[in-house]
Amino acid sequence: MLRDSPSIAFVATTDAPRARGFYEGVLGLRLVADEPFALVFDLAGVMLRVAKVEQLEPQPFTVLGWQVHDVAATVRALSQKGVAFERFPAMPQDDLGVWNVPGGGRVAWFKDPDRNLLSLTESAR
Repeated sequence: MLRDSPSIAFVATTDAPRARGFYEGVLGLRLVADEPFALVFDLAGVMLRVAKVEQLEPQPFTVLGWQVHDVAATVRALSQKGVAFERFPAMPQDDLGVWNVPGGGRVAWFKDPDRNLLSLTESAR
């Protein structure tokens, strides 16, 4: 039924100007609209709505991610913009914070200013 309907991604923020600075200024997403209830960004053709909320309890799992061609290069570029990458004690990660997925692929995690957990994934080649 929904197979041919476009998707919309959602995250939340308690501070819209700060979130806009991060998603637009740091991550380089194109702002489509600043609406009363959400910031709207274009995610390579998918709508991202950053909902403006009063309170937020960040989830302990990834809520939004990107598939990238070179995770190490992307981590380095974002690190230069001040993004800190997460470390998880149970996962062996390299110096950049990248985890080599068993069977192939690589993943790195970071948080937005509201502590939403985001990820970068490089598929197995």
